[in-house]
Amino acid sequence: MDSNYTVLARKYRSQDFQSLIGQDVLVKTLTTAINTSRIAHAYIFTGIRGTGKTSTARILAKALNCLSSDRATATPCGVCENCRAIASGQHIDVMEIDAASHTGVDNMRDILDAAQYRPTNGRYKVYIIDEVHMLSTSAFNALLKTLEEPPAHVIFILATTEIRKVPVTILSRCQRFDLVRVPVETLKKHFKWIAEQEKIELSDAANELLARAADGSVRDGLSLLDQAIAQTGGKVDEAAVLDMLKRADRGVVVDLMKTLLSGDAAAALNKVDQIYNNGADLAMLLTDMMEWTHWATRMHPALRAGDADASPYTADQREQIREINSHVTLNTLSRIWQVMVAAVPEMQAAGNQKQCFDMLVVRLMHIADLPSVPEILRREGATAAPRTTAPRETSDANTATKNLATATTTASGVITISSGAELATKLQAAKEILLYSYYSSNIEILEFSDGEIKYFDRANDADFPSKLAKWLLEKTGHAWHLTRAEKSEHTQTITEQSRAELEADPMVSSAMSLFEDAQIIGVGK
Repeated sequence: MDSNYTVLARKYRSQDFQSLIGQDVLVKTLTTAINTSRIAHAYIFTGIRGTGKTSTARILAKALNCLSSDRATATPCGVCENCRAIASGQHIDVMEIDAASHTGVDNMRDILDAAQYRPTNGRYKVYIIDEVHMLSTSAFNALLKTLEEPPAHVIFILATTEIRKVPVTILSRCQRFDLVRVPVETLKKHFKWIAEQEKIELSDAANELLARAADGSVRDGLSLLDQAIAQTGGKVDEAAVLDMLKRADRGVVVDLMKTLLSGDAAAALNKVDQIYNNGADLAMLLTDMMEWTHWATRMHPALRAGDADASPYTADQREQIREINSHVTLNTLSRIWQVMVAAVPEMQAAGNQKQCFDMLVVRLMHIADLPSVPEILRREGATAAPRTTAPRETSDANTATKNLATATTTASGVITISSGAELATKLQAAKEILLYSYYSSNIEILEFSDGEIKYFDRANDADFPSKLAKWLLEKTGHAWHLTRAEKSEHTQTITEQSRAELEADPMVSSAMSLFEDAQIIGVGK
């Protein structure tokens, strides 16, 4: 064994601000502060593991003590005595303290006593306290006064993954920086560059898998890359990474979901057997199925809430998802998601994951086949026998209310709509939130009669008339003709009408007059 081998996460640790990837806001703020000599006495870095908290703390310590300049510099040289000592963790004036193993008040008192003495070799004494949330309450209290007014030569840098466990009194004395998850594209570029430096063959597909599996953590991604190189001997391809992660290919997941939604239970269970026999982790497969459901929902034509190019699927796989979405409703995808979320703790607690997963597949197929609530109500309305006798008299208030509601519908259960405002009310009552929101915010009603609507669409949504006409047909029992005007007649939308009515209300006008520059920012029903 080569005892001099250094893992990639340590070998390629960022040594200066320029090499700190994915934290542009942090880098810009710190470099500007150093260049303008606005250096704070205490910083706290927070974020998930592997995003660069400790690396940033070391770089900042170098910037404050680098000998290449007669003052703090945002571009430490990395070769002077101080820079090399800090990088190796051996600088006498830069102390890295693990709060997990120094939790007590006595440990903190020793640190604070030493802080009173001036630095030996550097300009500043820098205390880097990692996982600071692990300190005891007494230790935090001991730190408070010195952290607020430390000696001029002392800088405190705190790092934590659990910022909520740090007392507010500590946070208020520090400049806080939240390190973000590193984007997938940034990780891919970084891994590709490292592979080139290491003379490793890394395929684009394998790089994509590693970057997504890293979940925004540079260290996690490099650990996975290190493991993949050790497993393959230097030629990392998609198959090797999939085998290492025990994940099924996304193409297999897309195919499984297509079979599952087709209603063929035997075929779906056979595919699960094949995936399981190939060594896939079923818990990871469930995660991949949830990922598919999430992106299928965002790409659904009824929602159109996601950029398909941002999804982790190939162009061919995205086309398959669009094809599936053409005959799957949002309600179905939502129900599938809920069942999958509920199955996560079941899988963790199951004695036999395979049996649990098989039952999950059966449950998903039955859930997918269930009609939506509006469909159930329509079926019940179509099959219900018409009432032939008048309801008996009753003094019960609830029964009277139900009879009054029934009187507003025809014998077959359909509703009548006589105005644009009434249409908005009916849409809201039917929980058609997307259709109601679009209609009330963007549609100017020019003419309205039973079966005929002339309107102007400010947002020009091509799908709106077909969606509204379909809903009106279902609810009123007859077809409606919607005509879109080419020009606006500057008629108020439903939302604008509600706002105007509200502004005209004497009580509202009186209330707004009490506050300077008061505005109505929303109108609710």
